[in-house]
Amino acid sequence: IKNRLEHFISRRAMDIHAAEATIDLLYREGMVRLPSDLYHLDYESVVQLERFAEKSAKKLLQSIEDSKQVPFHRVLYALGIRYVGETVARKLAEAFGSMEDLMQAGKEQLTEVDEIGERIAESVVSFFSDPQNREMIGELKEQGLQFRMEKKEEAAGNTLEGKTFVISGVFEKHSREELKTLIVQHGGRNTGSVSKQTDYILAGRNMGPGKLEKAQELGISIISEEEFLSMIARS
Repeated sequence: IKNRLEHFISRRAMDIHAAEATIDLLYREGMVRLPSDLYHLDYESVVQLERFAEKSAKKLLQSIEDSKQVPFHRVLYALGIRYVGETVARKLAEAFGSMEDLMQAGKEQLTEVDEIGERIAESVVSFFSDPQNREMIGELKEQGLQFRMEKKEEAAGNTLEGKTFVISGVFEKHSREELKTLIVQHGGRNTGSVSKQTDYILAGRNMGPGKLEKAQELGISIISEEEFLSMIARS
């Protein structure tokens, strides 16, 4: 349990400035068992603890308060879901947009996300199926943590809203990452595998034959880079 707390507060997760000894003390005193317990700490109870003075108590509580501004993908990483590292957490956050939508996702939806395989999908579903985890997430939401991706300031419109793309091949004007960014900026969504939920295949040179075959089988529109750029130019 303490390892889970230490992961939650770590710099790349919630970035709460508390030493390992502080977590040990809070745990030993029965004040913190779950990550959500951190947000119920108050000055009166903390300042009375061994080695805590007024300044250190205020510093800890301010750091906890500041963590409420940590972006959604890092909150997701902080939960400590097995196999969900920083990169996977970001991909899931970008694909689903909110904790609520992610919690409702099934294995099939999860594996549509680029680089999310069966093992990760099963781990995510298992984590969110646990009543204790769901209760803790509810408490974290009540405390005001970021459970939704911020709308990018550079968002260019919603031309592609509700549309799901799979990118395959090599392109002339943009890299695959640049094309993924353009899709998101215009309200669309990227996935790594072709399914019934796919609206378009954005195809470049040397497109994967497996994806091409499945797209044709499902009757999915296959568009070129030029067609895609014309599509978003209308926004």
